[in-house]
Amino acid sequence: MSILVFDSGIGGLSVLREARVLMPQKQYVYVADDAAFPYGDWDEEPLKQRMITLFGELIERYDPEIMVIACNTASTLGIAPLREAYPDKIFVGTVPAIKPAAERTRSGVVSVLATPGTVKRQYTRQLIDEYATSCHVRLVGSTKLAALAETYLRGGFTDEAAVAAEIAPCFYEQDGKRTDIVVLACTHYPFLVNRMRKMAPWPVDWIDTSEAIARRAASLALDVHEEAGEKLSRDEAFFTSNDVSAGTKNLLLGFGLRVV
Repeated sequence: MSILVFDSGIGGLSVLREARVLMPQKQYVYVADDAAFPYGDWDEEPLKQRMITLFGELIERYDPEIMVIACNTASTLGIAPLREAYPDKIFVGTVPAIKPAAERTRSGVVSVLATPGTVKRQYTRQLIDEYATSCHVRLVGSTKLAALAETYLRGGFTDEAAVAAEIAPCFYEQDGKRTDIVVLACTHYPFLVNRMRKMAPWPVDWIDTSEAIARRAASLALDVHEEAGEKLSRDEAFFTSNDVSAGTKNLLLGFGLRVV
């Protein structure tokens, strides 16, 4: 049985990369719902219904051991309905790392950089109310960063001025103290973190949840400590648009994925 890693685009490759470190002998299927990218632009009910239908097809096709939703927007909206629709399946979600940010901040001034969809979810605000009441947390909804990350991953180029403009609201002062932590609440964003560091007005701690998501999946997986040996077949990537460019195929080959 395989582990399925799901995202609206190719940002979830950051989670796949970490999962492979922890579970190298597992079979992986990477699914990108690129026909619906970006998820942050969708209304809640249509997106929820799309995910339930799509996961039904994926379960029938791949029968995965675990399904990792490597997308904050999809997780905060869809993981509860998915668990209800498919109660015998294991889902691992992705949520903004607000709790560790609140524990690590020294200034008490934290930004959560996310898609507009994640920013407006009540679930995100509940995390702040539960774990970060002693901090000043600013939610920053970026409309362009996920697409900028996709462009960078597929072509190796990014508009640094555009990155600077998108992250600028994260940097602010509150009561004489300034932001010292930025939570990367989208799995696309870690691929741009070096550009973010370069364009940031001052140094901050960038929190990426990819490793934590992979650890959670590993804790639920069967036979994690399998004996070393070759996999029976190559890991696969499936794109819902059925329109994958040569550059994207080359990128996926670099991640050891065969497009089907």
